[in-house]
Amino acid sequence: MRERRWESPAQLSFGEVLALGERLAALGLTPSPPAKDVICYVEEWTVAAPDELDQLDPWATEDVTLVHIREDWQGDFFLLAGAYHTVYQRYQELGTYCSVSHPFRLAGPLRLHHPRAMFWLGFRHAHAFIRVRVHTTDVVPPGETRADARRDLWLEERQRIFEDAIALLDLPVDVAVEQRSVALRSRDQAVPFLCSWPDAFGPGQFEYNTSDAFEFLVPASRLAATWNGAPATVRTYLTGFSEEALREFQTVEGGARYAYRCSAHCQLDELPEILQAIAPEGRLYATLCEFQTQILQPGGEDASAIVGVVGMEGGFQIEVRLNRAPLPEEAMAGWLESLTGLPMTYAPLPPFP
Repeated sequence: MRERRWESPAQLSFGEVLALGERLAALGLTPSPPAKDVICYVEEWTVAAPDELDQLDPWATEDVTLVHIREDWQGDFFLLAGAYHTVYQRYQELGTYCSVSHPFRLAGPLRLHHPRAMFWLGFRHAHAFIRVRVHTTDVVPPGETRADARRDLWLEERQRIFEDAIALLDLPVDVAVEQRSVALRSRDQAVPFLCSWPDAFGPGQFEYNTSDAFEFLVPASRLAATWNGAPATVRTYLTGFSEEALREFQTVEGGARYAYRCSAHCQLDELPEILQAIAPEGRLYATLCEFQTQILQPGGEDASAIVGVVGMEGGFQIEVRLNRAPLPEEAMAGWLESLTGLPMTYAPLPPFP
């Protein structure tokens, strides 16, 4: 999510995807040929029951997660998370993972951050965690200078946002601005504390762990309460469980729909078969080509680029992700269109699922 992303708005046939691979090869790049093994990432594959995962049996799968999705939910977060933990306790073992996400509202005024943030209350073998993620309204990757004039405001907002969340959760974590970056430090060095991208003009998150599975139930409920009872999309992620366990998780509070996400090992030319298997709502992604932009733009800034294939609703799109823009903003769309031979529009991913 720290990347810059463009996509082709029009739906393509898979033959047109393969033709793009040939086009990239003609430019001197090394796209995946049709028979090459690739990793296909599957998301939002709606299923009626956990055993529908069998539709992907022809391919080796990894990181299989069943997601319970409750839309327009207005229940009690404490009770919901507690119910999932009760089932989790019966089936927990090394490699199992359960987390419940809920939005929370940031206190204003905000000019550079989304007022909606997200937290996850999770349970892994022998410990629990609370994860908090915030996101800016625009993504400016490291190395780009177009937001330098706004950095002081961004630092002030990011520091205040983290301090407010940490205070609500009552965590022993200090927030400071050091060398024009936001830094987070736990005062308890014995507790695992993870922090991702606190200094990025984009998404930022931290995760605090505890050996007490119940420690964060009440603090997480305080974060959820900032949503003021408004309808929310709440997701529960279940990884590493048997079908028996997944069936029991279905007994937790009704009203959820179910969706899988996973990765599948396949040949590039098998993507249409996987897309058919996860139809009608599933979405897939695979990498077609990776390259450094100075190969094609020696006068521009060097950036890492990925040309990806996105499959959904029976067709395909092309996306291009870059860790930074190698050219001025006004030149990017035109260059990407000349690269792919397709109209391309700037399309950052949504900040949260």
